[in-house]
Amino acid sequence: MKNSISPTTLTLFAIALLAGLGLGYLFFHSSEKENPQSSESHVHKAASEAIWTCSMHPAIRQNEPGDCPICGMDLIPLDENSSSDPLVLEMTPEAVKLAQIETTVIGAGGKTEKQLSLSGKIQVDERLSASQVVHIPGRIEELYVSFKGEQIRQGQKVARLYAPELVAAQQELLEALKLKDSYPELLTAARQKLAFWKIAETQIAEIEKNGKIQESFILKADAAGIVTKRRVAVGDYVKKGEILFDMVNMDRLWVIFDAYEEDLAHVKVGDKVAFTTPAQPEVSFSTRISFIDPVIDPQTRVASLRGEIQNRNGLLKPEMFVQGSLQSLSKQTESLLLPKSAVLWTGKRSVVYVKVTDATVPSFRYQEIVLGERMGNNYLVEEGLKAGDEVVTYGSFSIDAAAQLNNQASMINGAVQLKGEKASDEKGENYVQESPRAFKEQLSSLAKSYLKLKDALVKTDSADAVSVAEAFVRQLEKVDMNLLKGDAHVYWMKQFDALRTHSGQIASRLNMEKKREQFMFLSVSLIQTIQALGIVGDTLYIQHCPMALDWEGADWLSDREVIRNPYFGDQMLNCGSVTGKIAGE
Repeated sequence: MKNSISPTTLTLFAIALLAGLGLGYLFFHSSEKENPQSSESHVHKAASEAIWTCSMHPAIRQNEPGDCPICGMDLIPLDENSSSDPLVLEMTPEAVKLAQIETTVIGAGGKTEKQLSLSGKIQVDERLSASQVVHIPGRIEELYVSFKGEQIRQGQKVARLYAPELVAAQQELLEALKLKDSYPELLTAARQKLAFWKIAETQIAEIEKNGKIQESFILKADAAGIVTKRRVAVGDYVKKGEILFDMVNMDRLWVIFDAYEEDLAHVKVGDKVAFTTPAQPEVSFSTRISFIDPVIDPQTRVASLRGEIQNRNGLLKPEMFVQGSLQSLSKQTESLLLPKSAVLWTGKRSVVYVKVTDATVPSFRYQEIVLGERMGNNYLVEEGLKAGDEVVTYGSFSIDAAAQLNNQASMINGAVQLKGEKASDEKGENYVQESPRAFKEQLSSLAKSYLKLKDALVKTDSADAVSVAEAFVRQLEKVDMNLLKGDAHVYWMKQFDALRTHSGQIASRLNMEKKREQFMFLSVSLIQTIQALGIVGDTLYIQHCPMALDWEGADWLSDREVIRNPYFGDQMLNCGSVTGKIAGE
C-alpha cells in the first residue's frame, strides 16, 4: 500500500515552519539590538590581530591594549614604534621622561687641556744627603746624637773622641813651638797636621797658649740635617773617614710621580702639578716638573717625573704617598669635546646616541664614533660627530637596551647597517691560516693564565691579581714568536708589546680600580690577538659589561657562558652578557 501525506498534514507543517522562522528572526534581531558590536565582529577580529608593545620595553608583545607589565606605561601599536631606519629608535614622550634622558649640544672648542692623574711618593733630595764622618782615628767616649730622626744643626757637637794619635800630634806642636825661632818650618808642619784632622785654628791657638795636651776632642757637625741611620755606638774604635751616621736635609724634598707610557707625550719640564697627601688632605701643594726619567721601568712600564718643593714647615715627609693632577695643553686647533657620560662603548670604536632633531616623535640615532684623547671628563672626537649634534649624555643605556630588545643597532648588536648603504667588507686582521698549531697551543696556554687573572679580579683579590699577572708575563715571554712569519709575525709583535705593558701594570703597585682599568686594555688586546691568530681547545666566550669603568663599558674573556664580572666582583657579579665566541681548533 502506497504511503501518502494528507493535505491536512502539509498544511500543519507549513504553519510550524513559518512560526519557527518568525521566532528565530525575533530572537536574533533582539540580540543584535542588545549587543550592537556583534554585527561588527569581523572588524574586531581583524583588530585583535594588531600587536601592542611598550616603547621602553619592546620585548613586550600583546594582542590588545593595556599597561606594560614592567613599567606600567600605556602600550602602543607596534607600527607606531617602528622606524624605517634600523639605526633610529623612536620613543614616546612618556618613555623619554621615564628614562630621564638628557641631551647636550656639542660644539667645537679652542685650546684643550689634558688632565693627568698622577700618583707618587715624597722622597728626599739626594743632593742634600750627607754622612757625618770622623776625621781623627780614636775611640768614641760620648755621643751627643744617638737616635734616628734627631735634628742636627751645622756646627753642633755630635761626639767626643779619645785620639792617641792626636795626643802625639799635640806633643809635636809643643816641641816645635819651642824651636820656632830656629826651625819655623817645623811649627808650620805641626799646625798643618792638626788642621788636616779638622782641628779648628782656635783650638790650635789654645793648645799653644796653655801648653797643655788635650786627650779628647769634640767632633762637630759638618752640615745640618736629620739623622737617617746611626752607624756607631759609645766605645767603638773608629778609623779616619769612618761614617758615624747618615743624615739628610729635609728643608727641600723631591716629589716623584709615575707616568704611563701613553701619557708621556703630554708631559714636559716646567708643567705644574697640584697634589695632596692622605696625611694633609685639606692642604694643596704644588710643584713643577724639573726632570723626566729617560728610562721606562721594564716592570711597571712607567717613567718617573720629578718635582721639587720647599718643606720648611715640615708637613711633608719622605715615603708619603701623594696624588697629583697635571694640566697639559694638548691642542691649539679647534677640537670637538664629548662628555664622558655620553660614551657607551670603550675602545677606539665607541657608541653614542644622537637625537634626531627634525623627527615628529622623540627619536635617537645609533652612532659609532672614533675617540681621541681623554680630557678630564671629556673625550676628543676624531670621527663620527660634528659641532651642533645633540648627543644623549644621560639615559643612553636605557635607549641602547630598548634598541637591543627591539633588534635594532646597539652596543651588542652593532651589525645593523644603515638603510640604503652597502655592507662594509672591512674586517679585523686574520692570520689564522698562517698561524701554526704549535703557536696556537702557546696562545691557548696564555689564555689560561689570563683566565686565572680574570678570576682573581672577580674575587677582588689584589695580591692574587699581582701574582697571576706576573705568571701571565712569564707565560707571555715563553711564546715563541719565531713560529710566525711575515705579516702574522709583525702583528704578533705589536700585540706582544700591548699585552706585556698592561699585564705588567696589573702586576705593579696599582690599586684595584687601576688594575681593572689595565685589565680592560689587556682584554681588548688578547681578544684581538686570539681572533687574528687562533687557539686550540675549548671555546672562549667574549663577555661585556656596559656599566664597567664608570659606564664606559668593557669586555673580557671567559671559558664559561655564565657571567662572573671581573670589573665589579661581588658588587655586581652577574652584570654582563655574552657578545661573541671564539672556537678553538
